Amino acid sequence: MAGFRDFLLRFRPVGSPGRAAPGGVPADRAAELTAELVPPLSLLEEAEAEARGIRDEAARTAAERRRVAERQAEEIVERATARARDLRARTAARVRHQAEAAAAALLDAAEREVSAVRSRAEARMPALLDRVARLVAEDIGMPSAPGAGGPGTPGHPEGPRKRGP
Repeated sequence: MAGFRDFLLRFRPVGSPGRAAPGGVPADRAAELTAELVPPLSLLEEAEAEARGIRDEAARTAAERRRVAERQAEEIVERATARARDLRARTAARVRHQAEAAAAALLDAAEREVSAVRSRAEARMPALLDRVARLVAEDIGMPSAPGAGGPGTPGHPEGPRKRGP
């Protein structure tokens, strides 16, 4: 069944109005349209092929740039990793040096303290030894050494020492 458009095409004038033409043939509009569109469509196909080539070249260029960027990123990461290792090593050396300096300072302070304690002990030792000797002599009942002046001797301010129960 023919469509409405085909029905209307029957009534379309074939030629220009006027006297009758000798044997008019209806115009083939489909052939005319095809002949009219072939040159622009062929140009369009050429443009489409050129665009396809440009897209392919752009894809190759983008892939190459991506590879270059990946290599650059890897180099940057390698440099940053090496720099971080170097920085960690320098920081560890600095911290170790500071800790060693602090330990050396503590050791020096401890040695000074030991020296001070020893000198005080040496200064007090004779008096303590005399006192211990007097107390031992007193406990065992021996007279103390002359001039010792301990609590058990006459003339000592404490007087004779009292013994506990």
